[in-house]
Amino acid sequence: MNTIKHLAAIAAILSLSACAGMSQQDKNTAVGAAVGGVAGSVLTGGSAVGAVGGAAVGGVIGNQVNKPPR
Repeated sequence: MNTIKHLAAIAAILSLSACAGMSQQDKNTAVGAAVGGVAGSVLTGGSAVGAVGGAAVGGVIGNQVNKPPR
C-alpha cells in the first residue's frame, strides 16, 4: 500500500512539469502543496487529514517564497 502512495505522489509531482503557462509564484504554490501533502501524509502515518493539512500549509509557504515586495 505504501508503494502505491509513493508512486501517486511521484506522479503528482512530475505532472507539475506540464504547467508551462503558470507564473513562478503559481508554480511555487503548486509544488509547495504537493510536497506538503506528501510530507503531511508521511508524518501522520497515511492520514488523509494530515495530507490535506500538509498540502494547505505547503501551498501557503510555496506561495510566499520569492514573493515580489510591495
